[in-house]
Amino acid sequence: MEVAKLTNITRNFKVGEVETRALRGVDLSIQSGEFTALVGPSGSGKTTLLQLIGCLDQPTSGTVVINGQDATRLSRNQRADLRKAELGFIFQFFALIPTLTAYENIEMPLLLHRQKENERKKRVMELLKGVSLEDRAHHRPDQLSGGQQQRVAIARALATNPLIVLADEPTANLDTENGRQVMEIMKRLNEETGVTFIFATHDPRVIKYAARVVTLEDGLIVKDLQG
Repeated sequence: MEVAKLTNITRNFKVGEVETRALRGVDLSIQSGEFTALVGPSGSGKTTLLQLIGCLDQPTSGTVVINGQDATRLSRNQRADLRKAELGFIFQFFALIPTLTAYENIEMPLLLHRQKENERKKRVMELLKGVSLEDRAHHRPDQLSGGQQQRVAIARALATNPLIVLADEPTANLDTENGRQVMEIMKRLNEETGVTFIFATHDPRVIKYAARVVTLEDGLIVKDLQG
């Protein structure tokens, strides 16, 4: 099943009189269950492409279809609803709420979905177990290592059973061992749950885990390899 389809995507940014073409006519189709890396040097367009798939930005031209919905035709509020229903996000700097525990950070998306308390508790504990952090449930982010914080972020991204999880440089702030653990957890959860993972990276430690590697240069896809 096709979960994301981008057709003839361009994205231009203008600062003063200078216009930058971040994407120059990109076509990309993502199937359900893929574990895909978007790679390329800084300025290649990989993060811009990830933001468009995540409905965090709109293309200058072209169409972005997520689970059959043309996001380019939706209002800002409708795109927010689409993100809430279909997408999960993992950020480079973890983006955990510092005053909340690991449990509470993971629970937050479920509260927004108005899930019942007993269902929330069951789901959060399942996710904590899935990222091997049951014993850190009541620790705040400042009481966790960087690797543990990113594992909480992975659990939070999966809380609402999204169709797609998007990760921007998920290991950039981690040492080699923590980066390895995070990627192995993401890969295992992809295989166990069937959730589609798309991540932007230039880290060779991450690229080797991908089943598909899409390489961008100067706003164009120059290579698309299946593992």
